[in-house]
Amino acid sequence: MTQPVTLPLWLLVLVLVFAAVTASTHLLFPSVRWYFRRRAERLVAELNKRLERPIQPFKLLRRQDMIQRVIYDPEVVRAVTEYAENEGVREDVAFEKAHRYAREIVPSFSATAYFGVAVRATRWLSNKLFDVRLHRIDDEALTAVDQNATLVFVINHRSNFDYVLVTYLAGDRSALSYAAGEWAQVWPLSRIVRAMGAYFIRRRSHTELYRKVLASYVKKATEAGVTQAVFPEGGLSRTGLVGPPKLGILSYIVQGWREDGHDVVFVPVSLNYDRVVEDRVLVAAGRSGTRRFRASAPEGIRFTFRYVWRRLRGRETRFGVAGVTFGKPVSLTDLSKDTTDDHVLVDILGARLKTDIEASVPVVTVPLIMTTLLRSGSTASLDEIAKGMAILRADLGDGPPDFGIATDDAKALAAVLDGLVVRNILSQSGDSYTILEPDLAAFYANSIRQFLAADAASAIPPIKAESKSPET
Repeated sequence: MTQPVTLPLWLLVLVLVFAAVTASTHLLFPSVRWYFRRRAERLVAELNKRLERPIQPFKLLRRQDMIQRVIYDPEVVRAVTEYAENEGVREDVAFEKAHRYAREIVPSFSATAYFGVAVRATRWLSNKLFDVRLHRIDDEALTAVDQNATLVFVINHRSNFDYVLVTYLAGDRSALSYAAGEWAQVWPLSRIVRAMGAYFIRRRSHTELYRKVLASYVKKATEAGVTQAVFPEGGLSRTGLVGPPKLGILSYIVQGWREDGHDVVFVPVSLNYDRVVEDRVLVAAGRSGTRRFRASAPEGIRFTFRYVWRRLRGRETRFGVAGVTFGKPVSLTDLSKDTTDDHVLVDILGARLKTDIEASVPVVTVPLIMTTLLRSGSTASLDEIAKGMAILRADLGDGPPDFGIATDDAKALAAVLDGLVVRNILSQSGDSYTILEPDLAAFYANSIRQFLAADAASAIPPIKAESKSPET
């Protein structure tokens, strides 16, 4: 027992490494995790003192615990059994597939990352790139929403910048849990997005098992009172119009609500921009009739560096106004008084939210300019544009918030027009401006189409589909 044992050096090193790993796993790592967990709990306690809606305990669960809750949901277990029978595989194989879906969907929220980094970064970026304007239709009603209610911000999807803008503007209310699309499932972006509390959605998944796993997470988050933000259109608008709602996520949220439980309150949020950074990409996708965007990471990086360089040299300014309207809250409890059928309730809810969002889209300068030019036959002088914008504004009445520049401010209007000329959307000849890209002009004009008189709306052309070469 006490005799020396001779070992090769490599084996001794391997034994010591395994011993160190075992000691760290059982002694050091739990202590470190406990230390950081305690710090995180103190941080959340301090944050909850100043937030309008405190961070819910469900959002702070360990990710693994949340995954376990999702996959052991009775509905998911039944779906696993059905999947195994239909696909002819063992139940443990089907269960592993459900577990993989849950790992893909469930977030890993970090209060430090969200409030310490994300909210500050979005505030800085929003104000650096845009002149942010905010309008609340009924601020008292929004403030008066029951603290125990689940708050869901429902937003029209104009740009990927929507995530940045809404995170900044809602940062004093609560931590938002976004429904993020497949575009964000790229490392390391996926880790960052999960840390922000977002959950991933496969837009084109038709597997019943996947839908059950997703529904389980959304229902549990809704029951727990997690503040959420969803884009019901299911993707970015390729025409500039507010698209019809995809009712999947809304139906999962409704399923997570019960009349004897806490209320679910939907807040319509309407966005509009003087410049949508991805405008050409979105219009190209609209022409092709698909959601395959012709853009790549290198192109995005080149655009960013080019913009920063031009900004440093004073050749580029901010992108104009980013307008945001928070609409009047819609109570699911109140809405459910008209029907007891969940499917009918979801249809009513989707139609109501679309109507409210459309009615509150902010009016900004570029859509007014584009509508005026299209109404004038694509060419107009500076004075004619100013007069045309004034006529359009007279038709708006007291409806949507108007964040556009004053039509009598010729210098500011000329500066916006010059920016459109630099981007090759307009051309300039003397005092006259002409549209070079009618589809792009229609994309911006469509954002305020619902407020226009019939003759102005009819002047906006449909975005032309690309002609496909015949098959050979």
